[in-house]
Amino acid sequence: MDSVIVLDFGGQYAHLITRRIRDFGVYSEILPFDADLDEIRKIMPKAIVLSGGPSSIYDNDSPTLNDEFFKFTSENKIPILGICYGHHLIMHKFEGKVELKEKKEYGRANLIIIEESLLFDSLNREEIVWMSHGDQVTSIPKGFKILAKTDTCPIASYENKDKFLYGVQFHPEVVNTTKGNKILENFVFKIAHCDREWKVEGLIENIIEKIKNKVGLKDKVILGLSGGVDSSVTAVLIHRAIGDRLHCVFVNNGLLRKNEEIEVQKTFKETLKFKNFHYIDAEGLFLKKLKDIEDPEEKRKIIGHTFIEIFENKTIELEKANPDIKYLAQGTIYPDRVETSATSNASAKIKSHHNVTLPNDMKLDIIEPLKNLYKDEVRRIGLTLGIPQEIILRHPFPGPGLGVRIVGTINKEKLNILREADAILIDEIRKAGVYNKLWQAFCVFLPLKTVGVMGDYRTYEYICAIRAVESLDVMTANFAKLNWDLLEKIGTRIINEVKGINRVVYDITNKPPGTIEYE
Repeated sequence: MDSVIVLDFGGQYAHLITRRIRDFGVYSEILPFDADLDEIRKIMPKAIVLSGGPSSIYDNDSPTLNDEFFKFTSENKIPILGICYGHHLIMHKFEGKVELKEKKEYGRANLIIIEESLLFDSLNREEIVWMSHGDQVTSIPKGFKILAKTDTCPIASYENKDKFLYGVQFHPEVVNTTKGNKILENFVFKIAHCDREWKVEGLIENIIEKIKNKVGLKDKVILGLSGGVDSSVTAVLIHRAIGDRLHCVFVNNGLLRKNEEIEVQKTFKETLKFKNFHYIDAEGLFLKKLKDIEDPEEKRKIIGHTFIEIFENKTIELEKANPDIKYLAQGTIYPDRVETSATSNASAKIKSHHNVTLPNDMKLDIIEPLKNLYKDEVRRIGLTLGIPQEIILRHPFPGPGLGVRIVGTINKEKLNILREADAILIDEIRKAGVYNKLWQAFCVFLPLKTVGVMGDYRTYEYICAIRAVESLDVMTANFAKLNWDLLEKIGTRIINEVKGINRVVYDITNKPPGTIEYE
C-alpha cells in the first residue's frame, strides 16, 4: 500500500497534512524530523512532506536533515514537499538564501502563480493562501524554478523536478488556504503517483490485533472511561481484543456535565454489557486538590495526576482478586499529542492534556489505540463498531471537564451553575436541529459579576459565555453563526432558570487566534 511520510518539524499544523492525505485515501503517518533513516527506508514512502515549525533555519539548535536523507530520496525518486519551515530547510540545504524579513506575513495572502507546474495544476492564476512566517526565501540555487509569489514574498513556491523537490511558503493543509486540498492532491497523485488504497474502517482489525499482541493472553487492562467519543471507542476496541480482561474505571471527578455519571453507567452496564465496570465517586478529592487553584496549566496537571493516582489505587485493589493488570488504556488522539508537543522534540507547546501529562513513577504501561487518529476518524470507527450514535456523535468534552470551563478558581457552587446553563444550551440546540452541525457548543463560567435587573430588584451576579464553533480538523475553527432568535431563547432561559447568572454573552472568536476551550 502506498504511503506518505510527514516529517514533523514542530509546527502546530503538522498533523493536518497527514489528516488531509488520509482523506484522499492514501495512508500517511507522521514521524519526528530526526527519525532514523532506516525507519524511513523500511516504510519506503511514495512521497515525503516536511512540515512547518516555530524555528528559524539559522537558529543554533534548529532542526535539520542530513545529506544522507536527500541522497536517499533522490536516488529513489521520492518527491519532497517542504511547507513553511520545510520550504526554508530545502533551500538552506541546497545553498539557497533564507532571510528574516522586516515585513512579515500572518494570515490571508494573495498568491500569484507565475509558472506552470503540476503542483498548481487546475488552480487559478491568483488564489487565497494562509501565511505564517517571518523568514522567507530570497534567492534560489541553480536548477530551481520560482513558481509563485505574493506582494511581500517574491519566492512563495519553487520546484526542482530533477531532484524531486518542491516548496511552498504558505500552509496548504489549513482550510484557510482555499485550494490547499487541491495542491496537496496534485503533489500526492500527479507528482508522487500514489494510489487510493487506504480506508480508516480497515484499521479496526489491525488495531485489535495490535492490542492482542501487546497485552498477550493473560495480562489485563484498566481504562479510565469518561463516556466520551474517544474513551468509548477505545473501550470497545480493547473489549473486542481481550474481552472481560478489560476493567473500565469511571471516575466521577465532580467536573462532569449534568447527570453524566448516571448516563455513562447506564450506557456501559446496560447497553454495551460491560462486565467489569467500576464507578468511583471522587468529587470531594478533586475539589479539595483544586481549591484556590487559578492557573489553567496547574489545574490540568492536578486533574491528570489525580486521575492516575486513583487508577493506580484502584488497580492495587482490583489485583487482589484480579491479578495481572499491567496496562492503562487512554483515548488519546492525534490533536491531544500535537498540542502537548508529543510528536516532535521541536514542537511548540500550546497546552497540556490530562491523558498525556503523566507522573514519572506511574506503575502501568500505556495503551493508546487511537493516538494516530483524528476525531472524525475515531467517529467513523465507532459507528463501524456499532457504538450508539448518542455517544459517537457527541460533541468533544475536555479530559479535565468543567474544570477548564470555569475561568479561575473552582468550587461546587460554580460547577452547579455551569452545569445548569450548559444543559439548557445543549437542550435548545438539539431542539433547533443544529447540534450535529456544530463541532462543539458549551457554556463557560466567567468569574466576573455585573449589575442586572430582575423584576423590581437589582442583581449582581456572574456572566455566562456561550461558545459554539464549526470545525473540520480541531486545529482551526470558526465561531458558529447561530440564529439570533435561538441565541435569544438560550440566553433568556439561562438567565431565568439558572440562579447566579444575570448576563449571557456570545463568543465570536475564531481559532486561530483563539483556542476552542478557554483554558
